[in-house]
Formats: sequence, C-alpha cells, structure tokens
Amino acid sequence: MQYRTLGRTGVQVSSLALGAMNFGAIGRTTQDEATAIVDAALDGGINLIDTADMYGAGESEEMVGKAIAGRRDDIVLATKATMPMGEERNHRGSSRRWLVTELDNSLRRLGVDHVDLYQIHRWDPSTSDEETLSALTDLQRAGKIRYFGSSTFPAYRIVQAQWAARDGHLSRYVTEQPSYSILQRGIEAHVLPVTEEYGLGVLAWSPLASGWLSGAVRAGRSLTTHRSTFMPERFDATLPANRARFDAVEKLAAVADGAGLTMIQLALGFVTAHPAVTAALIGPRTTDHLRSQLAAADTVLPADVLDAIDAIVAPGADLAAHEKFDTPPALLDASLRRR
Repeated sequence: MQYRTLGRTGVQVSSLALGAMNFGAIGRTTQDEATAIVDAALDGGINLIDTADMYGAGESEEMVGKAIAGRRDDIVLATKATMPMGEERNHRGSSRRWLVTELDNSLRRLGVDHVDLYQIHRWDPSTSDEETLSALTDLQRAGKIRYFGSSTFPAYRIVQAQWAARDGHLSRYVTEQPSYSILQRGIEAHVLPVTEEYGLGVLAWSPLASGWLSGAVRAGRSLTTHRSTFMPERFDATLPANRARFDAVEKLAAVADGAGLTMIQLALGFVTAHPAVTAALIGPRTTDHLRSQLAAADTVLPADVLDAIDAIVAPGADLAAHEKFDTPPALLDASLRRR
C-alpha cells in the first residue's frame, strides 16, 4: 500500500480508502460482512474509512462504528452531512442549525467522540459559505472534528469557499471529494487544477465508474452487477452515452490485457496516478470485491499505458456528462437562467 499526505494536514492516508456506502440495505451487506470487510481492509493497509449520514439513513455509520470499535485511533475516520435525512425540511443542508445537530447524530451512530474529516456532501446553494464555514470552524474548535472538506463541489464554489474562509478568518476546507474515473475525466479540466492551487487533498469516488471498469461490464454479455439491477438506465446499450462507454471499455480491456493488468488495476492505477489525487475510494460489497481491489494497491501505470488511455478517453472528457453531480443549478433549472 502507498501512503500520501492528505492535502497540507500532515495526516498520512492510504492511496486506497474504504468507502462504506454499500454497508447495510444499499449493498445488502450485513454487520458481520461489513466487519469482515473492515478487518480485511485494515489488514491490507487501508487506514481511511469514509461514510455519510445519508447512507442507509444512518445505517452505514452505525455499522462502521461497530466494525471499528476498539481500534478507533488507528483509523482516519470521515463522514458527511448535507443530504436529506427524512422529510423535515430543515433536516438537510449546510446551515449551522443542521450541521451542529447532525454531527452529534453521526458521532452517536459511529460511537466516537470525534471524526477526523467532516465533509459537506454537496454544495448547498441556499446557505452562505460564511454560515457553513463558521459552524464547521466552531465544531473544529470544540474538538468534535479535526478537519473538514467538501464533496462534489463545482470548481468555482471551491474557490469561493477558500476566499470566504480567508476573508472571515475561518478555518477552510482541506479536502475535496469528486467523482473521477477513466470514463469521467471532466474534473481534470477544472476541479483538479483548483485543488492543486489551494493544496487540497482529493479523495476520488467512483473510480470504477459504477462498475463499468470492474471487468464485469462488457459488450455482448448479460449484466449481473448490483448497480445494474437498480440503475438499469446507466447500462442501457440503446443510449448513445452508454454505447460510447461500451466501446471505450472494450478498448481499455485490450490495454489492460496488453499490460498484464486486470481492469480494476488499470482503473484504480489511473486515478491514483494523477498528482492531485490523494486516494481512490473503493466501495466493496463483499470481501472478494475488496481483495480484487486491494490487488491494485501498488499498481503504477507506465507512461505508455497512460498514453493509451488518453487515446481512448481524452483528458478532461466526460463520457456521461449527464451523470455528473456538480452541475451549476442554473443549467438544470430554466427559471434560474431567465429571471
């Protein structure tokens, strides 16, 4: 396992990090299975575990808490807030009112007195940067969080938050957690240059592109992945974007074969090769999945393989831009463009 410094914090984290989104109902993972995954991940050298309050409506945090009991100090523990937690309109967002309350809820579910990294799951356009950063700064000073970061923020919002922290003499985001894979490279054009400029650590989620790069998704084969059962539209071969992905995957499989690598090693090695990326977040549902992903822990792609990937999916290109989560609201809501 490789280890890297998380931004400018001085904290050393593994280049592969364990994402716990699949713990519980989402991934049909039991507590015993989740604990076995955590055990195997720690044995494999992973020291960063990432979850969120909304994963299974708190279930993932509870399962992570039970799995790490007795070894909290050996783990860099990260969670998130902002996404809706029920129907109550104020049980979401990035207001001081909600973050102070929800962090306590997360700490209770995790069974800990602090988290190492508390992340704003999505940019909340209804809340000012100053409101959110002042609340996070106070929670940090209270010892409930060590650092805080953003997740899936558009590049311009990352910049605005850095300025707001400077102008308000507040602590700042020290990490960003964007979606990044061979098939979704758009952040290379805007987000990653900004994170490098401000010295932010980057925890890349979906490095296997929702299973597209796992080796299980190939043209002409029946799909049996967990993701394809509840998100079939993302794998519908009649859609142009998906046809482009099938074509790219076949070409990438040939590159992997020629380099003596699995598709997973190619995909994870690509993400961790970018100098701006600190760690790739993997989200196994089983220990077998985890083992196949841990096999990429020491993968270093040579220049000719990286060049071959660039020839298949151009730098800065997204093959499924409609699946991005950092689109400015005005592009999604016509009323915001026409007032």
